Amino acid sequence: MKNGEAAYVQFLQDVMITIHENIRELKERKGFAETDELTYIEAKLITYHEVLAMLRMSADEFGINRREIGL
Repeated sequence: MKNGEAAYVQFLQDVMITIHENIRELKERKGFAETDELTYIEAKLITYHEVLAMLRMSADEFGINRREIGL
């Protein structure tokens, strides 16, 4: 892997870690959230999952190993 490619992989892995951490945090918050906050949490969870789906689809289209970038 070229130096630039390694930087891209590291960048994508960092983004994936952050997204997965945010999803985990939101799922935990959901357990003790008030009713009015639940809609907000659900919307954010849906958005994060949509972003992950887009990244998976793009990775497949470009022949990028999902595991390598944290998908």
